Amino acid sequence: MPLPSSNPVKRSLNTLFNAFVTAVSQLETSLDPWVTVARVRAHTWSSRDLVWLLHLGLWTISITLMQAPAYPIKLLIPLVYCIALLIPLTSQFFFPASPIFLWLVTYYSSRFIPHAYRPPISVSLLPTIESVLYGANISDLLTRYTHPILDIIAWIPYGVVHFTGPFFVAAFIWLFSPKPALKFWASAFGYLNLAGVLVQIIFPCAAPWYELIYGLTPANYSMPGSPGGLARIDALFHSNGYTVTFSAAPVVFGAFPSLHAGCATIEALVVSHFFPKARNYVWAYVAILYWATMYLTHHYLIDVVGGACLATATFYLFLPASLRTVTPGAGNPRSKYEQYDLEEGPYGPGSPGASSQTHSRSSTDSTTHPLPNPLAGYRSPNPAGKSGSNSARSPSPRKNKTHRHTASIASLIRADERVQDGWSPVGNRSFVFPAPADRERERRGGGAGMAAGDERTGEEGVPRARSPGFSSNQGRELA
Repeated sequence: MPLPSSNPVKRSLNTLFNAFVTAVSQLETSLDPWVTVARVRAHTWSSRDLVWLLHLGLWTISITLMQAPAYPIKLLIPLVYCIALLIPLTSQFFFPASPIFLWLVTYYSSRFIPHAYRPPISVSLLPTIESVLYGANISDLLTRYTHPILDIIAWIPYGVVHFTGPFFVAAFIWLFSPKPALKFWASAFGYLNLAGVLVQIIFPCAAPWYELIYGLTPANYSMPGSPGGLARIDALFHSNGYTVTFSAAPVVFGAFPSLHAGCATIEALVVSHFFPKARNYVWAYVAILYWATMYLTHHYLIDVVGGACLATATFYLFLPASLRTVTPGAGNPRSKYEQYDLEEGPYGPGSPGASSQTHSRSSTDSTTHPLPNPLAGYRSPNPAGKSGSNSARSPSPRKNKTHRHTASIASLIRADERVQDGWSPVGNRSFVFPAPADRERERRGGGAGMAAGDERTGEEGVPRARSPGFSSNQGRELA
């Protein structure tokens, strides 16, 4: 096996390549649609599957409202999608991404909703709420000073990373995280944007750029959108990409909630959860994007707060229990016992509290009246299979990573009262305090009366230790 490279860039690329090869090797390559049909038949249906009724309803409404492409060409969209779900090779990607496709088709078809069925547009509500909650129109203060350098700093997260970031997050989750993590990411990201778009359709609000152009005059759905501060980026690069894109946006009055802030927040939460080493960098990106949404006159501060709250709620709502504790950057989840180096217990088989070897009571009493062990659940610092100075004390290999603990503090406090019973704070059988008569005889007789054959033995043939009152010469004679 070749040694790892000392070049960090080359080592990172090698790790990325190995992860890619491993992920590709685990992909399903079957093209038989009956495999998918068999899985659907074997599926155990529950109340959680009712969400697919929402998918079916929104898909039906969206295709019905859609005017471009026209009928019957637009029927090819659900037809191709269903074929992709049937083929196992493509279903492993399209099925987890179903919430994302539902969001995209709902967002696109919203442009065709007749004006008569749309709610009125709110122009002054958001700036009023912002002034009441924060004492001033924060977004207006952030737009009073502009500079080309600030425009570039705001443009990169708002106009570039926002559209490419979700793909990079999905790719790294696919390569380095547990398999269910990719499905969680697609569900959380898709339903976050779907919920945001539905709120924007039901509760349309004008963005700060509208206030700068039209003031607080009433708005209508015939008005085109505006790129806001991104028009300066078009002027800087001598292009009109953002002007064309935002002018023809399906949802022109979708200031609240800010999906730019929502997407950045949920990306930061996911990256911080699965890749904690990148936490500081991704939250720095989020902070800059929060500022950019207001600097570019696309959102008020209340929009940013609403998007961040919606993203946080979505993250914790869709995060499954199996992914709440994971190995950072690895492909296997860890339980709390593995994460904090605990036993599978604390009073189950194999935990130190369940060992009958460390108690003088009978096994029957231990089974009938189990006593809690305050140290149960902690894994030994010298686990089984490792050699060390303490290994010779164990007559047999340890099982289930159990070990003996020292005496409790409560036992040490009452040590003097238990000397006559042969108790010792050092061990159960290997050491006992000598009786008072023995200590007196040792003082009077000295070392002469302590022949090697006169050694006293305790219970079960275990030698009793000599009194700590020996002189140094007596100790050498005994040695």
